[in-house]
Amino acid sequence: MNSKARRKEIAARLKGLRVRKEMSQDDVANSLSISRSAVSQIENAERGVASIELIAFSKLFEVSTDYLLGLENEPEVIMEKGQQKAPQQTMRISVPRIKQDKFKQVLLYLLERCAGKPNIGETVLYKLLYFIDFNYYEAYEEQLTGATYIKNKYGPTPVEFIKIIDQMQDSEAIRIIKDKYHGYPQKRYLPLEKPDLTKLKASEKEIIDQVINQLSDKKAAEISEYSHEDVPWKATGNKEIIDYELVFYRAPAYSVRSYPEEDGNEV
Repeated sequence: MNSKARRKEIAARLKGLRVRKEMSQDDVANSLSISRSAVSQIENAERGVASIELIAFSKLFEVSTDYLLGLENEPEVIMEKGQQKAPQQTMRISVPRIKQDKFKQVLLYLLERCAGKPNIGETVLYKLLYFIDFNYYEAYEEQLTGATYIKNKYGPTPVEFIKIIDQMQDSEAIRIIKDKYHGYPQKRYLPLEKPDLTKLKASEKEIIDQVINQLSDKKAAEISEYSHEDVPWKATGNKEIIDYELVFYRAPAYSVRSYPEEDGNEV
């Protein structure tokens, strides 16, 4: 599902919940301390819903943010005898398609820039790759590596990582070193060949560099905690695939894109 389709789905859910509660747009606007025109624009899918607004809508309509984002089925309603229950809605997500060579070049570039830092073990690499992929998707609405990420206890994890690492080790593109960092076991990856920068677009390299500059000095615990506050991770169930489309509902502190306000100006 693309961003426009997800926006329309959320808009339909919000309008349906308002009508079900027999509330006008003015009622919703007054309850949430926003303008009626903002409510109208959201319901008509003319603009997205900020994360703080999403939480406010969920409290007002007494449903979870997961339901508003289409990540869980509508709460079950007790039906009177003889009534038929509507079929449950099916969860839809954007399905990533891994670009293995692109993933390898991104990883080699990451390692070339960061492998010498003592904090760069497997956990930190997972989070750097996550922010590279999801920041790029938010900025350009297309996938960079196409990796699939799932929600784990310590943050987003790229599913294909181990398989691709094994291939790179077999081809002697990297070397795996088991070490310790502050007394804890750490798996490190040393690049044995240089990345082919001709396979990275300028826009891709720009996003990679931004993530490296912003996050590569964080320790494993710090970057894990940081990833836990990103909407895509927060809105996903444990061990489930993180939908790339959720980047369009990030809090401003995590967003890498400017979105139009209700008056048409970008922020």
